[in-house]
Amino acid sequence: MTSKALEICYDFPFFLQEELDEIFQAHEKVSFQKGDIILEEGKTANEYYILEKGLARSYVNDFSGNEVTTHFFADNEIIIEVLSIFQRIPTQENIICITDCECWKFDYETFQELFHKIPNLREWGRAWMSKELFVYKQRSVEMFTLSATRRYLNLLEQKPQVVQFAPLKQIASYLGVTDTSLSRIRKEIVSHSKKN
Repeated sequence: MTSKALEICYDFPFFLQEELDEIFQAHEKVSFQKGDIILEEGKTANEYYILEKGLARSYVNDFSGNEVTTHFFADNEIIIEVLSIFQRIPTQENIICITDCECWKFDYETFQELFHKIPNLREWGRAWMSKELFVYKQRSVEMFTLSATRRYLNLLEQKPQVVQFAPLKQIASYLGVTDTSLSRIRKEIVSHSKKN
């Protein structure tokens, strides 16, 4: 069993081939349909997924009951709610499929077993967590230091499928702007690109 998504996610220089084979075999292929809930608020995550094809998002409900998108998951990324799975606590987030999704599921018990058995998996985990921490930190700083237009352009560059498949409202909440502001930003970008 070999999958491009698994190879990309577990791309770590110190893995031996037999270690990778064992890790890959521990994943189970699963499919979700558009609108399927992968993880629901109040439940504890018992697995994470490698997204081979599709688009998903995580969101919370704010104090007024509005959905606020916290993250978009695209091809070859890990769909995970880190706090819930590793702290074994109920999540505050929901994870839902925006499109049909093809995934590889890795359940918590098997992960724990291999985590203790394969030292390189622990090293990969540390490297992955460091990278993710950097990404989240950068995003939180950019929310205050970059204009909404720049944040939108960054999203367009980094995850074009979000702009292609996610509803305007979800993208706007992720960028921290209103739907109206985002519509205006998109119009300005289109008219600007036509002039050039």
